[in-house]
Amino acid sequence: MKTSLPLTIDNGLGETLIFQKLVPEPDGDRLLVENFVAPGMGPLMHVHHLQDEGLTVIKGRIGYQILGEPEQFAEAGETVIFKRGVAHRFWNAGDDILNCQGWVKPANTIVFFLSAIYAAQRKVGKLEPERFDAAFLITRYASEYSLPSIPAFVRKVIIPTTYRVGRLMGKYRKFANAPAPMGK
Repeated sequence: MKTSLPLTIDNGLGETLIFQKLVPEPDGDRLLVENFVAPGMGPLMHVHHLQDEGLTVIKGRIGYQILGEPEQFAEAGETVIFKRGVAHRFWNAGDDILNCQGWVKPANTIVFFLSAIYAAQRKVGKLEPERFDAAFLITRYASEYSLPSIPAFVRKVIIPTTYRVGRLMGKYRKFANAPAPMGK
């Protein structure tokens, strides 16, 4: 699945992400991004198993946390790096729109994955994405991304069951051209 850049996605809930361009590098393409996040908003605790991520605050105040560690904050001009395999989250810790420029490396399937997550959030108008779409994405891309904040019972029973029901109901035809997961 080929996507033209730049590409802007918006979850309808206060998060806009612009995938600006791919920069070829010997050890994997670096995807340059820019985000705009409403006060109090930001992604759940998550893990990029195969990617590093960096965010530089352009305007506003970012709150961020590594799983098991205290919350931290960065202001305009400061950079936060999240290493692959490390559970983390970030949010707008200010009163105005947070604007960051950053990168994800290697790009892998992040454009497709986040575009599909944002579309599933827009579909239901909630941070929790539409259940069948979420079950498909979490299951298919488990080698790349995970959400440790989801309770174990939901991860091990509810999501796999929802995924199987969705397959039986034909809910995933729209994902026919989804890129293959990395790391399999």
